Amino acid sequence: MTKCCSKGNTCSCGLQPLGENVLVEPIEEETTTASGIVIPDTATKEKPMRGKILAIGPGTKENPVPDVKQGDIVVFTKYAPTEIKISGNDLYILDFKSLLAVEK
Repeated sequence: MTKCCSKGNTCSCGLQPLGENVLVEPIEEETTTASGIVIPDTATKEKPMRGKILAIGPGTKENPVPDVKQGDIVVFTKYAPTEIKISGNDLYILDFKSLLAVEK
């Protein structure tokens, strides 16, 4: 996990999403077989579809900010994210429409 986030909607790494976008830190999941062997995410080459919201854009009149807040764990569509790398950390920028659910 990155220590990129600070209080407020701006990420301390200097990124503030514009318009209808959110900045998300992907959560890599490891798979464990029945015999206890851990298969890392790098072996499956699948993009994570879950992540932690680091910053939220201001939205627009037509598409206001969804009911999410900084720190929420969200599920998003598989091919939606724009991948960026900041200070060695992989981050995603997603459109509000790509957010599918919030984990409670």
